[in-house]
Amino acid sequence: MGSQEVSSTVDWQGKHVTVAGLGVSGIPAARALHERGALVTVVNDGDDERARAQAAELEALGITVRLGDGATLPPSTELVVTAPGWQPDKPLFLAAAEAGVPVWGDVELAWRLRGDNGRKAAPWLAVTGTNGKTTTVRMLASILEAAGLRTAAVGNIGVSLLDAVLGETEYDVLAVELSSYQLHWAPSLRAHSAAVLNLAPDHLDWHGSMAAYAADKGRVYEGNTVACVYNAADPATEDLVREADVEEGCRAIGFTLGAPGPSQLGVVDGILVDRAFVANRQKQAQELAEVTDVNPPAPHNIANALAAAALARAFGVEPAAVRDGLRAFRPDAHRIEHVADIDEVRYVDDSKATNTHATEASLAAYDSIVWIAGGLAKGATFDELVTGAAKRLRGVVLIGADRALIREALTRHAPEVPVVDLDRTDTGAMSEAVARAAELARPGDTVLLAPACASMDMFTNYNKRGEAFADAVRARADESA
Repeated sequence: MGSQEVSSTVDWQGKHVTVAGLGVSGIPAARALHERGALVTVVNDGDDERARAQAAELEALGITVRLGDGATLPPSTELVVTAPGWQPDKPLFLAAAEAGVPVWGDVELAWRLRGDNGRKAAPWLAVTGTNGKTTTVRMLASILEAAGLRTAAVGNIGVSLLDAVLGETEYDVLAVELSSYQLHWAPSLRAHSAAVLNLAPDHLDWHGSMAAYAADKGRVYEGNTVACVYNAADPATEDLVREADVEEGCRAIGFTLGAPGPSQLGVVDGILVDRAFVANRQKQAQELAEVTDVNPPAPHNIANALAAAALARAFGVEPAAVRDGLRAFRPDAHRIEHVADIDEVRYVDDSKATNTHATEASLAAYDSIVWIAGGLAKGATFDELVTGAAKRLRGVVLIGADRALIREALTRHAPEVPVVDLDRTDTGAMSEAVARAAELARPGDTVLLAPACASMDMFTNYNKRGEAFADAVRARADESA
């Protein structure tokens, strides 16, 4: 089956479909299925005021909603469509498996419905990985736009894939961010080309093991037609390419921060170059952009840019559009975001670094660091992270519920590094953390918020944590002005 053919035609009229979960994916799924004549029942674990308001809107359309009971499979169910975060071992899914009822995620539903509105289905360029997905997808969309293509950054990035494939806009190509959760529930997805940026332990409580997590990430390569893009510095990503069942003629394309070999993109003398999509890849390389065109030019972000460039080149985008798209790209807030320089010390917000893998990349971007870290560890360990970063650390300020885990790793592997342990988890702790970091910093240092932990012990989300850091830094800047 070619990847751009509509994967199947379903007669939805009268089909009993259970949608698991209200929210960003569940509500659009319920509406889309109801509009196509399906008999939809939405089940949801929560029964709070917001859920009741959402339920009322759906019930007004004729959709059945059961609040406070997401465990029981409704009678006559022929298909379950689930929100991506629902774990596979939930009783609802166990009951579905026992009854022989298939389970799809929102991505699977969007894949099956693309082209349903009578227009040509746009091909998907898909990105997954433990870290860097959102940045890479947004870089890719910027490059595609610079090439004059109608595109959007969609998927796990916040724009509903269902809205993208069923909306009024007719796209030439979609830049799609996919989480391991979404890929788990997307058995028939077949992308034009896809990239796995990196693999590190994450969400193991959901997947059950690192092997299962990697296998779900590897689903993104299944059925690719043009390119499977992998990280040459992360052999596990190349292993996933080898294991994938792809269309005949699909190529493995690597990216590297070093000089590229044939069928790779890489960096030579500060230039991003392509030795994959050129006439003679044994002897030729095509210049794409300068490292300084990448914002910010931190090593892991250059890797993101190379992955985005590889997917764009796989789609036939010219080199000039790669350069122009990277120049036009602006990173999201709280991703290696420069906040201010105070007394020759740089203050950088990378609150999005919520796990050790992301924090490792963040720490590698600077030479001398006062590190602000801590929060909810999510079962992570920090010995490897601290060992790798020890020589770069001027000092460390610890905040949050699980800060002791990081402190213990510092004691074992960086005992000479000064550590300030803030025994508080209120939101005001960030102002003190910035003040204590400033005391440790010297001219030329970087005070870096890269927590390696989730934020919910102190803040609503990582955005709020980053905003608290930025507010505290700006307050100090105003005082020193």
